[in-house]
Amino acid sequence: MAQPRLTDFFARRRPGPRAAPPRAKPAWRTPSPAKPAPPTPARTPGGSRKRARPPAEPTRDHPAPPARRRLRLPADTVSSPSALAAPGSPEEATLSAGQLSCLAAQEDKASSKVTLSELKSCLQRARELGARAQELKASAKRKDAGEPRVLEDQGQPAGPCGQKAPAYQRFHALAQPGPPGLVLPYKYQVLAEMFRSMDTIVGMLYNRSETATFAKVKQGVQDMMRKRFEERNVGQIRTVYPASYRFRQERDVPTFKDGVKRSDYQLTIEPLLDQEAGSTAPQLTASHLLRRRQVFGQNLVERVREHHRAFLASLSPPMVVPEDQLTRWHPHFNVDEVPDIEPAELPQPPTTEKLATAQEVLARARSLMSPRMEKALSDLALRTAKSGSPGSPGPAPPAAPPAAPPAALKGVSQDLLERVRRKQAQKQLAQMTRQPEQERRLQRLERLPELARVLRGIFVSERKPALTMEVACARMAGSYRAALSPGEMEKHVQLLSELLPDWLSLHRIRADTYVKLDKAADLAGVLARLAHLARAEAAL
Repeated sequence: MAQPRLTDFFARRRPGPRAAPPRAKPAWRTPSPAKPAPPTPARTPGGSRKRARPPAEPTRDHPAPPARRRLRLPADTVSSPSALAAPGSPEEATLSAGQLSCLAAQEDKASSKVTLSELKSCLQRARELGARAQELKASAKRKDAGEPRVLEDQGQPAGPCGQKAPAYQRFHALAQPGPPGLVLPYKYQVLAEMFRSMDTIVGMLYNRSETATFAKVKQGVQDMMRKRFEERNVGQIRTVYPASYRFRQERDVPTFKDGVKRSDYQLTIEPLLDQEAGSTAPQLTASHLLRRRQVFGQNLVERVREHHRAFLASLSPPMVVPEDQLTRWHPHFNVDEVPDIEPAELPQPPTTEKLATAQEVLARARSLMSPRMEKALSDLALRTAKSGSPGSPGPAPPAAPPAAPPAALKGVSQDLLERVRRKQAQKQLAQMTRQPEQERRLQRLERLPELARVLRGIFVSERKPALTMEVACARMAGSYRAALSPGEMEKHVQLLSELLPDWLSLHRIRADTYVKLDKAADLAGVLARLAHLARAEAAL
């Protein structure tokens, strides 16, 4: 650090010989061990006892460098012999100024490189953001124009609004618990729930002799389901179950809303019930609601069956499954892609004829024309209809050639492909007509090889010739990878004793059942027999 300004003031005021040129403050230097430090001049006894003045501060021509630049001295300057010049010499001031200018140039070059790289990265980032903004603008324009979005990655058609349905709707049939069966699509299940809610609301209004209008039913169904309920849904319900309600357009229906006038036409809904002879007006009881709900569900299943039959007929070779034996859909039949139900037409309010435009006025004045003019107009209409009628039908288009086999099957004989297709069709037919009991038995057969290995390990660790059924099932349930109850494990043990009586046997003694296992038998042979039995039963 430089001395205070007070010292500099006395140095300027004191007359004396001309001072040496100002020099820069020497930088920190570590003395080299190879060369001794310069000798310190000895003090003469006749000299002044005053302390030597510190060097003057740097002037404008030679500014002092900051501490950071002094610490970044290059290695060659430190090791050069001129760097070790004695302090106070003119060479030291010259070298310090040169080093400082060199260091300043290096710092400017490094800072310019860093700045250039930062500018390049910022420019690249700005270009990416601009491209992203253009893509968002284009997608927003397509969405406003109602264009379907192209799904390149998925390869699936877009929805009606340019967006595909969520996954819980597209894969609803695959996420159902329990064994597979005749599962309804998600949209059909939502419609069945709408019918249940609508039937409940209409039944409440009908039982208290109140006219059920669409406005009342809509509000009640939306409160129950938390979903939108429109006239289109009512039309779908009428399509599925035509004998459920009677729809009429009536007016003078008492309403308690400001937006609906009493003279306006409203859609009224009345349930159709079987009235017994000699009885009063029937009531829509809980048994009626349950029966109507079952009929609606059966009608929905029948509609899906129709699409399933069309799908089976389009296969190669086509398949025919008896309706009374069908227990599940075809594995390749996508249930959730079944088309929507077309809504039936509902009664509309009568339209009162009002002349609002000039064209309507001219149409009304047509009756005032003369008969001659009316005949001329009719002849002109007939000539126009004849000229616009299509001529003789052309030759029928040639039949489409059979579909060519894929490139992967090129060179394979057609007889072999037909045999494979027939075998696959037989397997799928057996899978679609399989009963739930057979399905559960096949699942147990698939688990038997691993359960047999676990049971033999339990007998080896226990070192007992027989175990009670409760102990064996509890140990198996704790050792098996899936969560099964002891009761389910008991059914697996009974199936093992039924299939392999020479390896596993059950003995009933008093109130307990004991399990006895042949530990000397070859386990690999036992597992092979179980796998063969499982394959044979699955092929039936």
